[in-house]
Amino acid sequence: MPRRAVVLLSGGLDSATVLALARARGFEVHALTVDYGQRHRRELAAARRIARALGAVEHRILAVDLRAFGGSALTSRSLRVPKRRSLREIGRGIPVTYVPARNTLLLALALAWAEALGARDLFLGVNAVDYSGYPDCRPAFLRAFTRLARLATKAGVEGRGRFRIHAPLLRMTKDRIIRTGLALGVDYRLTHSCYDPTPRGRACGRCDACRLRLRGFARAGTSDPVPYAQRSSDLRTFR
Repeated sequence: MPRRAVVLLSGGLDSATVLALARARGFEVHALTVDYGQRHRRELAAARRIARALGAVEHRILAVDLRAFGGSALTSRSLRVPKRRSLREIGRGIPVTYVPARNTLLLALALAWAEALGARDLFLGVNAVDYSGYPDCRPAFLRAFTRLARLATKAGVEGRGRFRIHAPLLRMTKDRIIRTGLALGVDYRLTHSCYDPTPRGRACGRCDACRLRLRGFARAGTSDPVPYAQRSSDLRTFR
């Protein structure tokens, strides 16, 4: 029986790289994308493209509408997505783009599917280096969830294997993530990272996600292949 893994696939650069890494490590990948009521549908379409291109055995999109709760600029149009912030500003505090308890919810859904599949490995693309500020991207959170997985599942309680949470990008800078993905054959044209794309689907080039992504490609010595509404004209002074 092949080693199975559930990979959380958002449609962004990081999760695409993680899927490629899981495949490179010999896992049969079952990709899970959660439609949690994002302000746009572009990343869901990107997730479908990535799953096909990178050889996921199965790809499921599960709807859990977090718009009912709000509290994030990614789910509520009453909150504005921050634009043109410096690295210092991005790294200060928890941004309004944080979705309350999102990774806790997503990992719980991935855990449920993994147990049903007989898989014991879960992959996600969290990163604690590039200024995200999100509390559910920290090593302490991942350790706590691993303990929960062993206590909250039939497989864990009966001792039928230990669940492992893989976060291979946790300590990587964005440029290192990009170089890793390119070495694994990831086509980053398929990905979507922007928090606030134009009606035609072009990345804005000004939100935190775009600015960190553009900076990562620049530091990796290559160009970002996705179309932008405008390139960040002040990228060279983005510090």
